[in-house]
Amino acid sequence: MDRRDFGTLLAGAIGAAAFSPFPFRPLAAQDAPLGVDGPRLRRRLDEITRFGSTGDGGIDRPAYGDADIAAREYVRTVMREAGLEPSVDAAGNILGRRPGAESGLPPLMAGSHIDSVPNGGRFDGPLGVLAAVEAAQRLREAGVETRHPLEIVVFSNEEDGKVGSRALAGEVTAEELDRTTNSGYTIREGLERIGGDPERVTEIGRSRGDVAAFLELHPEQGAILVGDDLDIGVVQGIVGIKRWQVTITGEANHAGTTPMDQRSDALVAAARFVDTVHRRARSMEGRQVATVGRISAHPGAANVIPGRVEHTLEIRDLEMAKIDRVYDLLRKEASRIAAETGTEFEFSHYYTTHSAPTDPRLRDIVEEAARSRDLSTLRMPSGAGHDAQSIAQFAPVGMVFVPSVGGISHSPDEFTRPEDVVNGAEVVLGALRAADGRDWSAA
Repeated sequence: MDRRDFGTLLAGAIGAAAFSPFPFRPLAAQDAPLGVDGPRLRRRLDEITRFGSTGDGGIDRPAYGDADIAAREYVRTVMREAGLEPSVDAAGNILGRRPGAESGLPPLMAGSHIDSVPNGGRFDGPLGVLAAVEAAQRLREAGVETRHPLEIVVFSNEEDGKVGSRALAGEVTAEELDRTTNSGYTIREGLERIGGDPERVTEIGRSRGDVAAFLELHPEQGAILVGDDLDIGVVQGIVGIKRWQVTITGEANHAGTTPMDQRSDALVAAARFVDTVHRRARSMEGRQVATVGRISAHPGAANVIPGRVEHTLEIRDLEMAKIDRVYDLLRKEASRIAAETGTEFEFSHYYTTHSAPTDPRLRDIVEEAARSRDLSTLRMPSGAGHDAQSIAQFAPVGMVFVPSVGGISHSPDEFTRPEDVVNGAEVVLGALRAADGRDWSAA
């Protein structure tokens, strides 16, 4: 099935559903797997593409913009259809809540985001949100009453700073509220536009025990699952990231009159280092990645030997200590290159995001939910950042990956097959039911 024919957008208003005629019954461990309504989920994924569609399969829905606001209203309508009561917190997160049977238990949380990068894809974010809503709706329609309350969440502004999830983790600072985002609005202005409260956004952090557990479904954004013909990725953790600004200083001189053996060419040194970054990261055992993503040479004239080069260095791994080991090795290589080229290297660290392992119990729960549906699984890290990374600061988290065709993400060509959409949603539904039967008080 071609991604452009994934479905047809349905026109017309979406009315609120009537209350379920099914009597509630407690969750039983011996219950057979409950399936989702696949056509309904796929229809909703089609419907939300109306907001910010670029016309070529892509989505341009930056946080706080008009398309984001319209999509948020759509999700609130869908939440009400599912029997959830939506509200908006100070960070602009939409929280759709359903009560639990046992008083005093913290909620089980599930969801993701609906904002996009400029000219992004249609599955990154909305899949996790609408699958969580679908899971809650199927529980209601089947008359299954959970012990814990359910809290289905749309995190605000994931793509440009994870503002919503970081606020719940107490990580948002007042100083960043005046930063301009991809939509052209500052975070402060954006929060006001979506019903948040910038004066209180730094005060809504949750503590450990406030949420029983959190689940997030997401396209893999890589090609491992689709390449190995696997159904479900059981995420072991979200990688940590460290970034440095690297400045290489040589000597600018005339490109025509300076002999090759008398040059201190900063760009030559940079080229050797970039190649070393790639080779060393590949040669070490493990799944670490290292990248030089931006580079500039000065003075930047065709007839002048570059006297200074500035570039970035980013290293990612599940273990922060492994990141440091890779960096130490690359620093030694830089010293060798500097001596060979007559240049100097300076490294300035400017960014750290700590790795976030998923909860071992949730890994087992996700894996069992997949196997009970005869779906193949692979335990794997997430190389990209997600809202779960912030929620892990105060609650156990689990993540479910489904295949991305071609490994393409943040692009109009991003595509997840309809059967994988349904598989992922059913694993979330099964995992929520299993998590509801667990004691999370010691988490």
